[in-house]
Amino acid sequence: MKTAPAAQDAPGIDAGNLRIALVVSAYHDDITGALRAGATAALEHAGVRGDAVAVIPVPGAFEIPFAARQAAETRRFDAIVCLGCVIRGQTPHYDYIASAVAHGIMIASQTTGVPISFGVLTTNTLGEAVARSGPGEANKGWEAAMAALQLTDVKRRLTRPRASGSAA
Repeated sequence: MKTAPAAQDAPGIDAGNLRIALVVSAYHDDITGALRAGATAALEHAGVRGDAVAVIPVPGAFEIPFAARQAAETRRFDAIVCLGCVIRGQTPHYDYIASAVAHGIMIASQTTGVPISFGVLTTNTLGEAVARSGPGEANKGWEAAMAALQLTDVKRRLTRPRASGSAA
């Protein structure tokens, strides 16, 4: 089994003052709970204070984009990590939900300017979801949290005033 990624996953990011929201679907809560644990561990590993992380529970994956956008619009958070799980079934329902969630999260991030990462598993089987929510670097919650931190750094570098003659 792989171990947790090294600190190089978020090199040079000053995460100590960041405020992060985790939007977590309650559907498939055994999987999303493990994703939440992975994301929380990653944020702690990067230096985000525990009291600077807010968990926003939602009923299912379809509700994640709404909650993410509402959280972003408060301007209380530097980044938002979306965590959920959609497992393919015997009907096209999976395709509609997975597409709507991905599209909704992208629009929420683009319209608010707040980094929002995608930690929503879209798998064919429960076994695949379990494999992607296990401990260590295979945990997509960890990966989504690190992506959110990296995006906050990108935003900082692109929006802070530059000293004369320096590059971003």
